[in-house]
Amino acid sequence: MKYIVDDYELDAKVFLSLANSVWPGKYDVEKTQKALKKTINITAYEENQLIGCIRILSDGYYFGTITELLVLPEFQKKGIGSKLLNLAKVHTPTSLYFGAQPGVEEFYEKNGCQKDMQSYMIKKTNF
Repeated sequence: MKYIVDDYELDAKVFLSLANSVWPGKYDVEKTQKALKKTINITAYEENQLIGCIRILSDGYYFGTITELLVLPEFQKKGIGSKLLNLAKVHTPTSLYFGAQPGVEEFYEKNGCQKDMQSYMIKKTNF
């Protein structure tokens, strides 16, 4: 298992293969590549296969958030998500605030995360 902190070379197509295995969707490769350049990407590889990734979006001083924590289903419950989360704790420039998918709260609490403010969402509108 190889972990890379701030994986600058993370390719959108490789990332999208992982993302679609966890959260299937219609993602744009070019927009994904631009998004990856704006986040701190901590990755986990088994041989040359991307099996996990956590992305941190931060202004570097006031605020940071985890945008995704993804682990291939066949590699879940093997400590990879916990390792990625712990690497994020060490390498984030700020405290991290994030929402959790229903049903995974126990994972975050087991890894030392504390419940904090409730999250809300504002959907983008076109004027």
